[in-house]
Amino acid sequence: RDYQLAESGGQWSKGKNSRGFNPVGPGLIPADAVDPQALRLWSSVNGEPRQDSTTADMIFSVAQIIHHLSQYMVLSPGDLVNTGTPQGVALSGRFPYLQSGDVAEVGIEHLGAQRTRFIPARTAASEGTAR
Repeated sequence: RDYQLAESGGQWSKGKNSRGFNPVGPGLIPADAVDPQALRLWSSVNGEPRQDSTTADMIFSVAQIIHHLSQYMVLSPGDLVNTGTPQGVALSGRFPYLQSGDVAEVGIEHLGAQRTRFIPARTAASEGTAR
């Protein structure tokens, strides 16, 4: 979040789109196989529930978001669009920020879940290089 808040002016998408920042599962479901406004979303950290909501609670529908984006960029089959997050994030102050060793799990109904273990960031010193 240091990069996202301090260096990018609080732009949320920059904190989700750097290399390794947006892990996705091994497969996706075709858009016509599910109702994008009727999917349950959930997350947990170390087995403790953090978020549990549905896409029906989104401020803008998936169709509205796609329409808006397509006004100024080309969207192609397979593109992923980050739409935001339900309540339950650390920035709210209700939960601590992720730490080294934490395991986060996020899921979307019909798509499955993605589990990520967080490890310390590599530093120039730990890699044997100087800066």
